[in-house]
Amino acid sequence: MKKNLGVAPLVFPQPVLIIATYDENKKANAMNAAWGGIVGKDKIIINLSAHKTTDNIMKRKAFTISIGDKEHMLSCDYVGIVSANNEPDKMEKAGFTTTKSKYVDAPVINELPMALECELLNIIEGDMYLARIVNVLADESILSNEGKITLNKFSPITYDTSESGYYTLGKRIGTAFKDGERLK
Repeated sequence: MKKNLGVAPLVFPQPVLIIATYDENKKANAMNAAWGGIVGKDKIIINLSAHKTTDNIMKRKAFTISIGDKEHMLSCDYVGIVSANNEPDKMEKAGFTTTKSKYVDAPVINELPMALECELLNIIEGDMYLARIVNVLADESILSNEGKITLNKFSPITYDTSESGYYTLGKRIGTAFKDGERLK
């Protein structure tokens, strides 16, 4: 029997999204955002309350989204619990360095192996930031021989909204858009 849990933001897995921006002085900042996802071939939406990051997005109309990974879980959590308004050396304390994106006016976090370079399209209902993905960067260390990101080499983490935990993803169990053919 299923139990009614009411309204809750429970989707599994929930990616750990690290949003990076530049402030008015070109200083890099990052925050951890859990509520976001792909909404088309080249778009992503993230729900963000007011932060230094959202101020930066409004000024630059751009940001990058790196995917948190197992190796950097502590740093990813840290940028989610400390505000750059209160800690000017937040990125350094997290152990993050950055390089300017070639496609948007935002920093790319060097230590995280994957990043989406995004330009702001619209803000919906005051806190949902819709952006166009203009490029995806991936470290060669997480690419297959065919040049695609592979979870055999990349360990993204997922956020458990229900119990506030971080988890790694499990092993491959099938092939999408193929295995279901057996039921035809």
